[in-house]
Parts: sequence; C-alpha cells; structure tokens
Amino acid sequence: MIDRLHLIVAALAVSAIAGFAACAPAVAQQKVPPPSREAAQYSFAPIVRKAAPAVVNVYVRSRVQTFNSPFADDPLFRRFFGESFGQPSERVMSSLGSGVIVSADGLVVTNTHVIRGRGETEVRIALADKREFDAKVIAQDDKTDIAVLKIENGDGRFPTLDFEDSDSLEVGDMVLAIGNPFGVGQTVTSGIVSALSRSEIGHSDSQVFIQTDAAINPGNSGGALVDMSGRLVGINTMIFSKTGGSVGIGFAIPSNLVKVYAESAASGRKVERPWLGAKLEAVTREYAEGLGLARVAGAVVTRITDKGPAANAGLEPGDVITSVDGVEVVDARSVFYRLTTKGVGQSAKLTLLRKGKPIDVSIALLAPPSAGKEDVKNLSGNHPLDGARVSNILPGLADEMNLDETGGVVILSVRNGSAAQSLGFKAGDIIVAVSGADVATVTEIETALAKRQRLWQISVKRGERVLQLQVPG
Repeated sequence: MIDRLHLIVAALAVSAIAGFAACAPAVAQQKVPPPSREAAQYSFAPIVRKAAPAVVNVYVRSRVQTFNSPFADDPLFRRFFGESFGQPSERVMSSLGSGVIVSADGLVVTNTHVIRGRGETEVRIALADKREFDAKVIAQDDKTDIAVLKIENGDGRFPTLDFEDSDSLEVGDMVLAIGNPFGVGQTVTSGIVSALSRSEIGHSDSQVFIQTDAAINPGNSGGALVDMSGRLVGINTMIFSKTGGSVGIGFAIPSNLVKVYAESAASGRKVERPWLGAKLEAVTREYAEGLGLARVAGAVVTRITDKGPAANAGLEPGDVITSVDGVEVVDARSVFYRLTTKGVGQSAKLTLLRKGKPIDVSIALLAPPSAGKEDVKNLSGNHPLDGARVSNILPGLADEMNLDETGGVVILSVRNGSAAQSLGFKAGDIIVAVSGADVATVTEIETALAKRQRLWQISVKRGERVLQLQVPG
C-alpha cells in the first residue's frame, strides 16, 4: 500500500512569508533572445544525473496482530463462523515512500510517517540502480517528522546528496522534486520555491517549511528537493490537497533542520532542542494593536521561567522577538526553528521590541533540565490510563510542549492498542484528578491508580477545557 502523505485541508495565506534570510534587492535584467539554439533548449538532465542516484525507495512492512474476540471459545459462534473465528491472526501491512542517502556508508533521511508502523516493522531500501538492501531505523522524531535509517550490509560507497544551506534559498528559485509518487517509479518534477518559513501548517514548535509548486504526490514523502546545483535543500513531506493529488502546493522540511538530525544520528546522539525558559505566542492583530506594533509579525513573550536562559538574558513578559541572529522571524515557531538549528552550547542574538524600542540581547542555548528517575513513568494496569507515558511538567518540558503550566502531570505518549488510546487520551493532556483525588506528580497518579474503583473518574485538561471521563472499573 502506497504511503499516504499528510493532506493539509486548511486554507493557506496567499502572501509569501519572509524567508529564512533577507532577500537581496531585485536587479533589473536586460531581456534578450537566446544566443543559440542550444541555450534555448536548456535541460535539467545534468542536475538529475547528479542527484537522482542518491534518492531511494523506502518499503515498509508491518506485522499486525488482529483482534482477539471474547467469543472465540463460544461453540455457537465457532459453529457458524468457523473454527478460526475470533482467534488472533497476523496481517502484513505495506507502505511505500522515498528517502535520500546523505553519507557513503548508507545513512538515509526520510519522514517519520513513512517508516511508522504498528507492531514489528521491516524496512527495505531500493536504489535507483535496482539494488536492494535491508535498513534499520536509528533515529526518528515525530515532532519534526524526520527519521534517519542506516542501510545494512552495504559496501560503503553509496551515491550521496550533499546538504545545501536552506537559508540561501529565495522565493522564485528553481527546484526539482525527486521521489516515487504512487509507486510508479522514480520521478522528477520541476518548479519554483513559492514561499519560505511556512510555519502555520506544522504540528511542532520547531517546524517551518519550504513551499514549492513542483508536483508532489503520495509516495514522494521523504524524497529530495534539490536546487540547480544538485544539492539537497529539503525533504518533501506533505501537500495541500482536497483531492489527494498535487495541486501545486507542496511542503519540504528545510535541509538545515534535516542536517541537524542526520549528524546527531550518525554520532549516536539524540537531538536536544535548546531550552528558552519562556513561553512564546505569535503576534496577532490584537497583540500588534495593543502593543503599538507597526507589523503583525514576531513572537511575544507571555511567560518567563525563573532562573531560565530567557530570564538570565533579561527578557521580560511583553517583549516581542523580531529576529534571531539578524534573520527576521514571523512567529514563535520560527524562533524555535532558529534556535534548534543553531544548537545547544551556542548563543544567539535576539532582537526585541520593548515598549516600542528595539534592543538586542544575547541568550545562551542550554539543554533543558534533565528528568529524574521518578519524573517519567509508563503507566500499566487495570485502569483507564494503561499504556500512557506520563511526566511531571518540568520547566524545559513546559517550553517544549508549549504548556502554560510549570507543574502537574502531562501525557507524553500513548501506546498503540492500549486502554488509554481506546479512551481517547492524547499526548499533551494534563491529568488533573483521579477519582476525586487531585494529582500534581507522577507518584500521586500511581498511588491513585493503585486503588481499585468501581467507577473511574479522570479529570483531564486539554487546551483551555477540562474534560471529565467516567469508566467502569
């Protein structure tokens, strides 16, 4: 089954948002006829010959256990539906996407949603020259939708694509998209960069995208977006579509962010997002009018964590961050993207508007405080939260998950097929109370869940709402 891209069905703004780097003023060009027939018949073929060998097909097979019916041992049901009725069985699910080889020893970058499977998963890589290899997943991140694979039993001489600085892109630059749409085989499409720094469409605080009109379709996920030098400027990841096919609005993860994850995976490290120690929100029209801003752009500081990097740098609630290291930012996600690509251990210069006046501050990019042994737990047992991974809300976690609270217990993830998933619990839910007992720590939740209940009552804060869930014990 061909892997389906994330289809974005929300309306997009027509105007292009400011790019990763300030664009140079346009220079008037004299328009003259091509000097020769050869010049008029320009071809992308040399670029494709350079880039295409490093773009691969990614095949994923997942073995999934089917439902085991509680009536499996009932003679009446087995008489009518057969001896195998209700017995657990194994089903194989297949999906297809694309990937890009970025090192000669077989490091491949792709999308997390390409290789995500339920149960035991097998990954196989097919090269443009028809060779095939098994691969293993060495890193994946759901928030950025970036995964890194390693080809097994290779010869260490794979074709590669070099990373280009995605900040060098400008709106209007020509690009090529290479992948395997609909499983028809490797396909190349051309277009231009339609917009930069698209951040309103992502699901993570560090996601921004390159928008292109090069045709991208299901199966292109994880494939390459290359510039006219044949270098990798992005990983194609999703499209805007109401039909399932390309309508000329596609999105790619910038190469600067992909490179951070590829280099970390190659060295065996996990990517650490710098801890800001502040909660940021996009500047809305109301914010702009209230603060007297000339433009509806930037990120406003709404909360400062005591003794965090932002507090130490002198940031204050109400400050509006307008640029990072001289690059303009359009919202909070653009700020976090900039800090993530800069990396822990560095420092960044933030330009702020404070009471209408611009000021510059330097902020240290530090790793968030580490969670202790008792801060994170996997909940299991005969209760509604079975399968939920929960954590005390530490300052760094509050920033990462964009939470208002700096105390309490939040769900980090929910295991597929668990009781918590079937009841609709989600990552980001904050557990407020269990069966009438307020809970503020992971230890208190474990204590409350250890008491058997005839009727479980769970209070959950989701966004601005507090939901009440009742489940028979």
